Amino acid sequence: MPSHSSWSLPRPARAVDRPADANKTGDATKVRFIPLAISIDPQARPLAAYQFELKAVGGQVKIVGVEGGEHTAFKKPPYYDPAALAQDRIIIAAFSTDQDLPTAKTRVATIHLQVIGEVESRYELTLTVAAEGNGQKIQASVSFEKE
Repeated sequence: MPSHSSWSLPRPARAVDRPADANKTGDATKVRFIPLAISIDPQARPLAAYQFELKAVGGQVKIVGVEGGEHTAFKKPPYYDPAALAQDRIIIAAFSTDQDLPTAKTRVATIHLQVIGEVESRYELTLTVAAEGNGQKIQASVSFEKE
């Protein structure tokens, strides 16, 4: 069963260097915190539910927090699958019964990542489903932006 995160993190710093003794080689390892804003465009249809998957490709990435979105229908942090976190990916879903639903592109979540090392990570984002309040699937697009 998915977990629901009821906490949110303050905006993390953009970059932090760990002390030289933080690893066995004695080399300082760069640690960065990157918030990814995830947006869905429901193409003028009322967005009541969604599910997407985000995978980190390359680099050493850890998901450290999940925040809700900007529209009131998706303000609360969404549900996520904690088992997926161990595989450098996250599956997130939300459903709103609000009458006021977004019909234009809206940020539905912000995922906070900890990136270790100099390798630039890439991300694969897949929208599994988007639906109206009656459960009818809608054509929508998903995108992310580094904040």
